[in-house]
Amino acid sequence: MRFDWDDDKSQLLQETRGYSLGEISAVLAGEYVEQIKRDEPEQFIAIGYLEKTLLSIIYEIRYDTDGEYVWLITYWNSTKREREIYEQYLN
Repeated sequence: MRFDWDDDKSQLLQETRGYSLGEISAVLAGEYVEQIKRDEPEQFIAIGYLEKTLLSIIYEIRYDTDGEYVWLITYWNSTKREREIYEQYLN
C-alpha cells in the first residue's frame, strides 16, 4: 500500500500532536476500524493504535499513473466515542 501526504501539514501535525503523517501510516498496517465520512470527495476514518495511543485518521483513496494510493489528511487522539467504536468492533 502506498501513502502520500502534504509535507507542510505533516510537519505541523508532528509539532502540535506528536506524530508525522508518515508515522501514523503504520496504523493502517495493523488492526483498525474503518468508517466512511459523508464528504465529497469520499473520505474514510481509520481508528487504530500507534504504539499505545489510539488515533483517528482521515484519509482518501486516490489514483495516479502508478495506481491507487492512500492520501493521509489528518489525525487526532481518538475521542471517547471513537474508542467505544474501536472496542466494539475489535474486542
